[in-house]
Amino acid sequence: MTLPIPADGHYVLANAAVPTALMGDPVSGALELVDITIADARIAAIGPAGSGTLPQRIDMRGDIVLPAFVDLHTHLDKGHIWPRKQNPDGTWIGALMAVLEDREAHWASADVERRMDFSLRCAYAHGTAAIRTHLDMAPPQHEITWDVFEAMRTRWAGRIELQGAGLLGPDTILDAPKLRAVAERTKAAGGILGGSTAVHPENPTIMRTLVAMAGELGLDIDLHTDESPDPTANALECLADAVLESGFTGSVVAGHCCSLAVQDEKTAKRVIDKVARAGIAVVSLPMCNMYLQDRDNASGVRTPRWRGVTLLNELKAAGVKVAIASDNTRDPFYAYGDLDGFEVLREGARIVHFDHPQIDAFAWTRSVSADPAAIARFAFTAELKPGAPADLVLFKGRNWTELMSRPQSDRTVIRAGKSLDTTLPDYRELDDLMGLS
Repeated sequence: MTLPIPADGHYVLANAAVPTALMGDPVSGALELVDITIADARIAAIGPAGSGTLPQRIDMRGDIVLPAFVDLHTHLDKGHIWPRKQNPDGTWIGALMAVLEDREAHWASADVERRMDFSLRCAYAHGTAAIRTHLDMAPPQHEITWDVFEAMRTRWAGRIELQGAGLLGPDTILDAPKLRAVAERTKAAGGILGGSTAVHPENPTIMRTLVAMAGELGLDIDLHTDESPDPTANALECLADAVLESGFTGSVVAGHCCSLAVQDEKTAKRVIDKVARAGIAVVSLPMCNMYLQDRDNASGVRTPRWRGVTLLNELKAAGVKVAIASDNTRDPFYAYGDLDGFEVLREGARIVHFDHPQIDAFAWTRSVSADPAAIARFAFTAELKPGAPADLVLFKGRNWTELMSRPQSDRTVIRAGKSLDTTLPDYRELDDLMGLS
């Protein structure tokens, strides 16, 4: 049951456990017991337990409070197409071809808009305040999808802060007229230049070309790199080389980077060092990567040999800015998911092993909040401090194991100091799009 939040938005969350990593000490894994005073849609004060003075008090009894979530890597344009287009074998190439077929058959404006809005309502109910989405840009889809995205960004302003990254395949990046057309439309939309490549003989040229275009137009970069189990994949290293060689000064994010985990130690160390020197941030997608990577059905029944995720702990230890995110939602790339930032944190802890030593674990709450907010330069910083928006998620759990052992479906979501209706949209709303009605 969610907590009763005073309707006037003026109250104290008393005896709340908050990670100090979200209150100004980003490396701390400690919890601190505090009173959080909420007034006029903002955090008015944070002080030691017992310091709050407003008459309306909610005793958290040591339960954990986090800021609203920031989801750095999603695919809102692909979301929820699974009922009409499944992945035939669970592989990455199976997903790619299925999405291509569905896009060409169905992705008119009305289809993309309704699925995107459905996804955003899910994320909002779960407690997310900011999302970056990758958007398929194969012409002429770039014109359709950017128009829809711009409308959705306006519609959702004040609820979810949205950023869009145009997603290009290698062939489009190497086609100068197509690349320019998409890049210029991306700039007009206030977007980010994106792309995807893993094992490709032209990776050095692909990365130099993309970085040069981003530099010319003043765009930030967010790429899918090395989403592959092949240790010869070199897109991440080529991206780092292109950034270092060009002196590119914009923000650069690399997603997935799965191949790092199957490369030899010497190669992985060299690549990580370059990534750190180039100032590239890395976002891992633990749920989707575990679903897709090392899935080989050609030889019959087979259990995967690795988890599919990148060397996130090693990257962080090397000084690379890191985050984790949702990625796909009920589409051929990931059959599950609901854009729930807490699910990402919970499953990330289990898949990536950032849960030990548990004395340090709460520092990783930043990976779905303050760190991706800083990487993407969202206006919403996802930090708990006086003056910040009162956009919070209240949980039933006083420590790491209590928090992580349950799905927290009874969480209380607070936006601008007011309690949010966390009822999720019914999948039946999309039945007509899926041919089910």
